[in-house]
Amino acid sequence: MPVTRRALFAAPLALPAIMRHAHAARPLLVASLLGEDKPETLIWTHIRDRLEETAPGVFSFNIVANAALGGEKAVAEGVKLGSIQASLSTLSNLSGWVPQSQLFDLPFLFRDDAHLQAALAGEPGQALQQELGAQGFVAPAFIDYGARHLLSPRQIMEPAAVAGTRIRVIASPLHAALWQSFGALPIALPITETYNALATGHVDAMDLTRAAYAGFRLFEVAPHVTLTAHIRAAGAVLFSGRFWSGLAAEEKSMLSQAVSEGAAHFNGLMKAEENAASDVAEAAGAQFHAVADLEPWRKPARKVWREFAAQVGGMEAIEAVEAL
Repeated sequence: MPVTRRALFAAPLALPAIMRHAHAARPLLVASLLGEDKPETLIWTHIRDRLEETAPGVFSFNIVANAALGGEKAVAEGVKLGSIQASLSTLSNLSGWVPQSQLFDLPFLFRDDAHLQAALAGEPGQALQQELGAQGFVAPAFIDYGARHLLSPRQIMEPAAVAGTRIRVIASPLHAALWQSFGALPIALPITETYNALATGHVDAMDLTRAAYAGFRLFEVAPHVTLTAHIRAAGAVLFSGRFWSGLAAEEKSMLSQAVSEGAAHFNGLMKAEENAASDVAEAAGAQFHAVADLEPWRKPARKVWREFAAQVGGMEAIEAVEAL
């Protein structure tokens, strides 16, 4: 059937307004700390591919993997300044800008990943999004890196055995306070230095997710993992506020939808990677020790709740999350 003049001019009206105006694709420089085959990078290829389906030609992704744009803190600074348009970040890393993010780092607060997701999707997560926005970060979605467990060259099954040990921590006052509550000496080190630190005895233990444990081959120097799951390693999909403020409403909507789908994809990939990581570590001789009673671990850790309550909205906010 021939195309009429009326049909020719009416057809573009059926498309979103953003598609009716030809313009160069909006460039996004995206930083990933890990390799192209890791969930930290695959989330971005998933978002990119989804947008090519729903909004072809609107965005142009330049995904730079393997921490080529810097470590986690440097990348977050780049996102805040706008020199990097997007990346992932643990909430621990963002606590220097937004102390309230430490609510999600409190030890033994979350029962499991479903509990964490409920908090992130509810009022606590929405409040955190607002606080991040005030600091120049836009977080359309949150992600779950998995639980942190205690690992060491020797088996540690009781909290009393932690006293006097030198334990590697991330550069976070909350993480340091957690292990101090057990009588340990926290030592802040970059993750890249932990293998040698454990191998030489510079530190006696550390905590990490199962996926990172296998990824950094720490089972070679710390074959014992105590499954405490004391902290859920939550994270955010971050965009630069400067970049985001320049988007049209329709662009924000499409990007937010793709990010939401990408976050769910990431969480699924991370669960699979955690299970595969356990298999790899066990095959290399690692031993994963279940804890029959976590209460002796929880009791000292609750001191951290009171210590950081003022920074995260008060004990009422903590207890509200606990009750979810």
